[in-house]
Amino acid sequence: MDEALLLVRSELPAQGLRLAARSAACHRCSYQLLAVVPPSDGGPGATAVVDTQHPLSLLLNGSRAGSELCKIQYHFGEFGNYSLVVKTLSTNAKTIFCDIVINEGPINSYLPILFAFLVYSGILAILIICRLVMKIGPVRNWVYKKLNPRETDRLINSELGSPGTADAISSDPSPRLWCATSRQRLRSLDTFRGLSLIIMVFVNYGGGKYWFFKHESWNGLTVADLVFPWFVFIMGTSVALSLSSMLRWGSSKQKVLGKILWRSFLLILLGVIVVNPNYCLGALSWENLRIPGVLQRLGLTYLVVAALELLFTRAGADSGTLEMSCPALQDVLPFWPQWIFILTLEVIWLCLTFLLPVPGCPRGYLGPGGIGDFGNYPNCTGGAAGYIDRLVLGEKHIYQHPSCNVLYQTTVPYDPEGILGTINTILMAFLGLQAGKIILSYKDQHKQIMSRFFIWSVVMGVISAILTKCSKEEGFIPINKNLWSTSYVTTMSCFAFILLLLMYYLVDVKRLWSGTPFFYPGMNSILVYIGHEVFENYFPFKWKMQDSQSHAEHLTQNLTATTLWVIISYILYKKKIFWKI
Repeated sequence: MDEALLLVRSELPAQGLRLAARSAACHRCSYQLLAVVPPSDGGPGATAVVDTQHPLSLLLNGSRAGSELCKIQYHFGEFGNYSLVVKTLSTNAKTIFCDIVINEGPINSYLPILFAFLVYSGILAILIICRLVMKIGPVRNWVYKKLNPRETDRLINSELGSPGTADAISSDPSPRLWCATSRQRLRSLDTFRGLSLIIMVFVNYGGGKYWFFKHESWNGLTVADLVFPWFVFIMGTSVALSLSSMLRWGSSKQKVLGKILWRSFLLILLGVIVVNPNYCLGALSWENLRIPGVLQRLGLTYLVVAALELLFTRAGADSGTLEMSCPALQDVLPFWPQWIFILTLEVIWLCLTFLLPVPGCPRGYLGPGGIGDFGNYPNCTGGAAGYIDRLVLGEKHIYQHPSCNVLYQTTVPYDPEGILGTINTILMAFLGLQAGKIILSYKDQHKQIMSRFFIWSVVMGVISAILTKCSKEEGFIPINKNLWSTSYVTTMSCFAFILLLLMYYLVDVKRLWSGTPFFYPGMNSILVYIGHEVFENYFPFKWKMQDSQSHAEHLTQNLTATTLWVIISYILYKKKIFWKI
């Protein structure tokens, strides 16, 4: 999968060749030897397996040191069969000519994505048509009568009158429930959370083994890099709303703090259990117990942000009733102590990242190590962030297979949920908390809320543009999920504010969309997340494939498993079963 076969044929007499390659996605990497090619009279040539995910730069050297013969940039196709022909021009024996010939064409590995998109689009179209048809009175009454004739007859003969009247079964019960509960709970928040969660489940299950559904090797973004910060963001938003509600209903701060501590403890405990599965492999050794993880980071982040909100909350500040000298900043100025705390944390992150001496590494190093930076710092993966984790937690207690492991050929462990990155996760949650303050400060003022979301998105986008210089690799602080860099947080917050704005407008303001199907997993997020981790290797979420090297089979399996969790969350919602911590 994601590979092709390359046959190197040399027509140069009495000269052996060395073929090396470098991926276009590997920043400042040295060339890696692919094959040694014998002279034309020494054999049939050499074969090499090449990567097809990104374009490759091929470098062909002669047997003499420093004799570069040719360099070719080429993007190979999956399962393709190619030949690299090396020969001299007939007119000039000293001029080396290199050409790539396609022996057998590659397959189009993206067709399964198109097919899946058409299938889900068809299902969506059918559901929309059925919903529209069900709005036709006679059709709806006929369906209800066929599904539950006794209940229909009872309604007809009851004091409600005939189904043809305005007060009979002519209105769908779900919109009534929606209208009744929308005053207490914003559906857009659960929809946002559910969307993040479902994408997270899909990419955790493998994402069809496509590279853009996996985490980026180092700097940059893929689809998989979007979801965790969005989940953290909406957690912060929910913290603002839930704490405001609890305090408004008379709960003491001591009681609320107790709930915050207990919930944080449970999240961390569940996280340690989930990331260290042993199943039928025997007892787990404490020597290899991984300490950091997604739920652990969520627990720590929740503890800091919720305690910060509880500590500095002021009566009337979250409802816009305080008199302000600058009403345009009523969602910011009353909470200046929180901003000072968060900015202090960010200064700590910057100082540790750029000033902490790391043995054998340049100060402020943000690279992946391995063969990156031309192999000068092979053991410096993550710079200060990796060093702190290895020093405090120990190499055996952090993630052993980081996303940079394959492309950059790193050898040291690195944990993307490590200690230093937690600081910027807190910043991400705090920006989500700010979204919650906007909703509370401008309650029922939809235009104000949406304009504030848009302004915050623009501000975060401008900060990201400055930090990155609008470049993937050359900015002051590149976008990096492994490091949870500041630019990564501001970029994800920019996207999150825009996405929340759209969902708030469609779901809660105009009610053009009920949030289905993402609303249901959003209402049971902890259960879905832990469930998908625990049952990942069990049927029907996983089964033995006929062809494990097929994107189509992997995509089918991963989409099926993800869809099943949506269905499970829908059933649980209908049965009013919610697992809350």
